[in-house]
Amino acid sequence: MMPPLPLEQAQAQLLALATPRAIEQIAVAEAAGRYLAAPLTALRTQPAADLSAMDGYAIRAADLPGPWRIVGESAGGHPFPGTIVTGQAARISTGALLPMGADAVLLQEDCARHGDALTLTGTTPLPVGRHIRRRGMDFAEGTILLPAGTRIGPAQIGLSLTAGHAHLPVRRLPRITIIESGDELAATGAPVAAHQIPASNGAMLAALAATILCKINWIGQVSDNMDALGAALDAACDADIIVTSGGVSVGDHDLIRPALAAYGADLAFWRVAIRPGKPLLVARRQDQIILGLPGNPVSSMVTAYFFLLPLLRAMHGAVACLPRPIRTVLKGSLPAGGPRREFRRGVWDGAAVRDGDVHDSGALASLAISNCLIDRAAGARAATEGAVVEVFTMANGGMA
Repeated sequence: MMPPLPLEQAQAQLLALATPRAIEQIAVAEAAGRYLAAPLTALRTQPAADLSAMDGYAIRAADLPGPWRIVGESAGGHPFPGTIVTGQAARISTGALLPMGADAVLLQEDCARHGDALTLTGTTPLPVGRHIRRRGMDFAEGTILLPAGTRIGPAQIGLSLTAGHAHLPVRRLPRITIIESGDELAATGAPVAAHQIPASNGAMLAALAATILCKINWIGQVSDNMDALGAALDAACDADIIVTSGGVSVGDHDLIRPALAAYGADLAFWRVAIRPGKPLLVARRQDQIILGLPGNPVSSMVTAYFFLLPLLRAMHGAVACLPRPIRTVLKGSLPAGGPRREFRRGVWDGAAVRDGDVHDSGALASLAISNCLIDRAAGARAATEGAVVEVFTMANGGMA
C-alpha cells in the first residue's frame, strides 16, 4: 500500500486531471461569479477625452490669475459647444468634457462669481492639470485589462462594460453529482433511531460547492451495497465531477473503491497525509473525475474545501485554484502537532485566531462556529500566545 500523499502533491495530481469546460458567451451583467475564458481587452479608450475631475470653471492657464468672463457651461452629457479664448471661462461639472481651448480647472470654492464675472479668491490649480482626468487615464484601446482566469465580480463587470463589452467568454458551468452513502443515514425529516444519524453531508457539500458556480445534482441516502452504489454512479454518468461521501476507508462496508472499479473508473490516488481527511480518494473515468470523501462530516467538509473547490475552479479555467493561507497571530495556545499535518478549527477575528474547543471529526457544532482552519505541520512544537500561525479562511470558499 502506498503511503499517504502530502497535501500539495495530492492537489497537484488532482488539478492535473482537470480540463476546463467549453467556452460560451454570456451577457456581462450575468457573469458574476464566472471566470474569464480569454483576456479582457479594452475596445475603447477611457476617458475618451479630457474631463474635469471637480466642479468649478474651465479656463486657459495662461489667463491666471484672472479675472474672467463666464461664457457658458459644460455639464455631464452636455459639453460646451464653443472654444474658450483669452479671458473666458466656462462653468464645468465633475466628469464633464473639458472645452476646447481650456487647459485648467478652478475649483468653485476658490472663486467668486458675480453675474458673468469670475475672480480667483483661493489658490491656483498647481500643477494646472491637477483637476483634469486626461484622455486614456484609466486605459487605452487595445490594452489587456484582465488576464484569462480572472474571477468576475462587481468591479470586473463595471470594467468590462466601460471597456466596451456587452458579452464575455466564460467556461460552461461544471456539472457535479453528490452521492451520500451509508446505511446509518436517516433521511431528512425522518425519525432517527439510536443507530442512525441524520443525513447532512450531501446538503453541506452542495452548499459548499455552490460558492463556486456549478450545476449540482444530489443523490442522497444510498445504501452500503454494490448494487445501490452502482446504480447511483450510473445515474451520475453525465456529471463532470462525482463526489461521494463515506465508504472510502478500510472497513468491511467501505465499498466505494470496488464500486468505482466496477463502474470503470481508474484510481488516481488514495489517502492524503492530513487530519482530518486521510482516506480521500480520487479516480477518473474518461473525462469524469470522482472525489471520494470521508463520511465523517468534518473530514468531508475539510477535504471538499481543499480538493472539490480547487477542482471546480480549475474547470472554470481559474488562474488561481488553491485557497491561500493568511498569516496571523495566535490567541491562547496550541498543542504539539501529531504525525500528520492537521487543520484545526479556529475562530479568526481579523487580528488573531483562537483554537477551537472540540476537534473530533464528527463534531459539527465546533465546525459551525469556526470560520477558519489553523494549519499545523506534522510534529509541530506547541505554540503559545502571540505565535505566528497560518490559517485558511472559510469565507468565500477560502479565496480571501
